[in-house]
Amino acid sequence: MRVALFITCVNDALHPDTGRAVVRLLERLGVRVEFPAAQTCCGQMQYNTGYRHESEPLLRRFAEVFAGYDAVVAPSGSCAAMVRDAYPRIGARAAAEGRGGRLAELAASVAPKVFELSEFLVDVLGVVDVGAYFPHTVAYHPTCHGLRLLGLGDRPLRLLRAVRGLTLVELPGAEECCGFGGTFSVKNPAVSVAMGRDKVAGARASGAEVLCAADNSCLTHIGATASRLGGGPRMLHLAEILARTEADGPALAAPARPSRTEGGVQ
Repeated sequence: MRVALFITCVNDALHPDTGRAVVRLLERLGVRVEFPAAQTCCGQMQYNTGYRHESEPLLRRFAEVFAGYDAVVAPSGSCAAMVRDAYPRIGARAAAEGRGGRLAELAASVAPKVFELSEFLVDVLGVVDVGAYFPHTVAYHPTCHGLRLLGLGDRPLRLLRAVRGLTLVELPGAEECCGFGGTFSVKNPAVSVAMGRDKVAGARASGAEVLCAADNSCLTHIGATASRLGGGPRMLHLAEILARTEADGPALAAPARPSRTEGGVQ
């Protein structure tokens, strides 16, 4: 099986350790991971802001770059959802507007083989215990795209429960949006900040040392909000927990994330 890593813009620019963790984890499980260096943005920001036509060249490039791979793994529920949910609709609209069916063909060729990390582990590799060790108390935030568009369900929770030493605690208001939403946080900053405060309050109430999610964009927003409010749990991507083993020791995998603005774009 040829497997490619789709790192995504946020991880490439701000959280490269997450990409490294994905590779380390998958290679430990016997998967050879390739990284197509020509990959770029999936077009989510343009599409979600209403610039559908501007996202079309990025669909074409994504399909070309990842052609020939059996599976594409992304450590981001939102970007995986963009490819799986939005690409087919972009292609269908282009065909309906009489601009040919090439985009629809490209979308159909790539969308089914794109997986968020927990999907790939549980559904494709058929593993839940990945041999991880993380002796800390963790709460899981199910981000909106993973929860509502991908339907990740309890896959991330099953993976976390199998981690040796990890204590999984409930996150109050877990299924509520954190308020990031890509350009939503730019256009509606007051609402975004209020939602972020609610999420931080839930994270603090959980008693967790670490708040975990499948999207670093959401963790960046929550972490920045927590910093402004005086602190909270450490923010850590699911991949960075699953990649750790007993050889790494009990220390947390990543330093505290620096304070960033409470809004941002994906």
